[in-house]
Amino acid sequence: MSRRALRRLRGEQRGQEPLGPDALRFDLLEDDDADDEGPKPGLGGRRPGAAGKEGVRVNNRFELINMEDLEDGLVVNGERSDATLPDSVSSGNKGRAQRGNPETKQDGDVANAGFPEQSNASGKLRKKKKKQKNKKSCPGESSENGLEDIDRILERIEDSSGFSHPGPPPLSSRKHILYVEHRHLNPDTELKRYFGARAVLGEQRPRQRQRVYPKCAWLTTPKSTWPRYSKPGLSMRLLESKKGLSFFAFEHSEEYQQAQHKFLVAVESMEPNNIVVLLQTNPYHVDSLLQLSDACRFQEDQEMARDLIERALYSMECAFHPLFSLTSGTCRLDYRRPENRSFYLALYKQMSFLEKRGCPRTALEYCKLILSLEPDEDPLCMLLLIDHLALRARNYEYLIRLFQEWEAHRNLSQLPNFAFSVPLAYFLLSQQTDLPEHELTSARQQASLLIQQALTMFPGVLMPLLECCSVRPDATVSNHHFFGPDAEISQPPALSQLVSLYLGRSHFLWKEPATMSWLEENVREVLQAVDAGDPAVEACENRRKVLYQRAPRNIHRHVILSEIKEAVAALPSDVTTQSVMGFDPLPPLDTIYSYVRPERLSPVSHGNTIALFFRSLLPNYTTEGERLEEGVARGPNRNQGLNRLMLAVRDMMANFHFNDLEFPSWNACAVSSSR
Repeated sequence: MSRRALRRLRGEQRGQEPLGPDALRFDLLEDDDADDEGPKPGLGGRRPGAAGKEGVRVNNRFELINMEDLEDGLVVNGERSDATLPDSVSSGNKGRAQRGNPETKQDGDVANAGFPEQSNASGKLRKKKKKQKNKKSCPGESSENGLEDIDRILERIEDSSGFSHPGPPPLSSRKHILYVEHRHLNPDTELKRYFGARAVLGEQRPRQRQRVYPKCAWLTTPKSTWPRYSKPGLSMRLLESKKGLSFFAFEHSEEYQQAQHKFLVAVESMEPNNIVVLLQTNPYHVDSLLQLSDACRFQEDQEMARDLIERALYSMECAFHPLFSLTSGTCRLDYRRPENRSFYLALYKQMSFLEKRGCPRTALEYCKLILSLEPDEDPLCMLLLIDHLALRARNYEYLIRLFQEWEAHRNLSQLPNFAFSVPLAYFLLSQQTDLPEHELTSARQQASLLIQQALTMFPGVLMPLLECCSVRPDATVSNHHFFGPDAEISQPPALSQLVSLYLGRSHFLWKEPATMSWLEENVREVLQAVDAGDPAVEACENRRKVLYQRAPRNIHRHVILSEIKEAVAALPSDVTTQSVMGFDPLPPLDTIYSYVRPERLSPVSHGNTIALFFRSLLPNYTTEGERLEEGVARGPNRNQGLNRLMLAVRDMMANFHFNDLEFPSWNACAVSSSR
C-alpha cells in the first residue's frame, strides 16, 4: 500500500508528520504518483523515471511555494525545456548515470520500465517540436502563398473593372508610367543627396510640441510664419468613378465665392495693394496668392513669391477628398472647371521654382503629377517639358519608357522636343560604364537611328541649335539647301514656335563635346541620304506642311507660362492682343461654370452723363458709390483733390444742360490732370 493511502487511512495530512533529523533534505519529484509506482531512492538519490536526470534538491520545504512558478517558466509552447537539451547535456547525464552506483542504475531501469506512458508523452512532445521546427524552416512557402492570394484578389478586381492584361508584365512596368513617388515631392530629399543633410537642414529649430497645423502635407511643409490655418471654404467632391478612374472637382462655399468676386474686382483695379488687403481677411485664398506671387516675382522677390505658392498648395491640399490620391495616376481634375485651374497653376509655378532652385528630380515628379490629372487633354501641355526635366534629372530610362509606351497613340515623335530628346537620352545612356557591352552598343545604334529621323523631319532645328551652342558649322552643312537658311524660313509658324520653345529651354544639353561629335556624324549621314534621293525626305516635307498649320490653345497657354522670350515672340497676334491674367491664362472656350459672377453696375447703367464724361477724361476716375459697390478698399489716390473738385462741380451743375456749358474750362482741367 502506498504512503498516500496510509495517510488517508490514518487521517493525516501531508506535511504534518513528525520531522526527523534528515527531514529537511529530500528530492523534488515531478509528480506525486512517482512515489507510488516507482522504487524509492535513497537520500540524496536521483529522481526516478527521469532517465538519469538529476532532481532538484531542496533544503527548506518552504521553498516549494515558488517552485511551481519555476517549473512553469521552464515550459515553452506546452513542452518542457529539458526535452530540448542538447546532445552534450544528455550525454553528460548518461555518463553520470553510468558512473554512478549500480543501485541507481537499476532504479533508472526500473523507472524506465515502469513508466511507459511518460516515455510516450515525451515522444509526442518531441514530434510536436519537430513539426514546429519544420513550420519555422519554410517561411518562404507561406509568403509565396500570401503573394498568390494577393495576385488572385488583384486579378478579380481587374476583371470586375474591365481591365485585361495579356500576360504577366515585367517588374519595371508594374508601376504606372505616371506613378508619383511621395518622397520625390520633397525638394529636401534631392538637396540632401547633393549637399548632405547638414548643409540642407542647417540650424533648424526643433519642432514645437504643440501642433499648429491640422495635418502634414506632401506637397509643402507648413511654416511657422504663415497665418494660422482655418478652412477658407474650399473643398473637393467626387463626381464619378468609371473604368478605374476617379473624377474630382474643387468646390467654393458661399463665403469663398464672395472672396472670389472681391478678388476679380481687385484684379481689374490693377492695384496689387487691393489684393494684399483681401489676403488680410482671407489669408488662404488661392487665386489671390497666385496673383500676388506673380507681382512679387516681377519685383524680383523670389523668396516671397515661392512662399505664397507653397501657401496656396497647402490650402488646396487641406481640401483634398479622402479618396483623392497624388500618386496613383488614376485621379482626374477637369481643367474646364475654373475651381480646378488654380491647382494646375499652383503646381506648375511650384515646379518652375524647383527647377530654378536646382531640383530637376523633384520638378519631374511635379510634372508627372500635373500630367496625370488630365493626360488625354493635357491642358498645360506638359509633354513639351517632361523630356527636358527627365534629361536634367538623368532619368533616361523613364524618358525612353514614356516614349515607347505613348508613341503608338500620342505620336510623340511629331513633337520636336521628343524627336531630339529621346535619341539624346539613348546616347547618354550608352555613355554609362556600368551597363553590359551589348546594351551599350544597342543604345548607341538606337540613338543614331532616331537622331537621323529627327534631322530629316525637322531640318530647321540644326542651325539654330548650333548657334545657341556657339558652334560654327562646317561649310558643307551650312551651304547645303537642306540645312541652310531656307529650312528655317520655310517651316510653318506653329512649328517655328515649337522649335523656339525647345531650343530656348534645352539647347545647353547639347554642348558636351562627345554629344556634338556624335551629332556631327549623324548630320553627315543625313546629307548623304538627301543627296541620294531618299523618299523619306520628301515624305517628311509633305508631313510638315500638313501637321503644323496652327498650334492648339494648350500650347499657347504653355508658352505663356514658360516665359521663354523666343517662344513668346513667336505667338500669333490673336493671342498677344488679348488680355492674359496670371491666375487664369487663356481659359478654355468651353468652360464649365458652377456659379456666375454677379453683374456690376457700370456708370452707363446709372444714366449719369457727367460721371461718364469724367471717366472719358480720367480713366481711373470712380465715384464714391462705385467704390462701395466694389467692396474693396482702394489704395491711395493720387488725384484725390482733383476728384473732390470734380465731385463738387458735378453737384453744382446737376440742374444744368449740356447746351448751357462751355468746354474750355474742362479742357484746361484735362490738361492739368495730364500734367
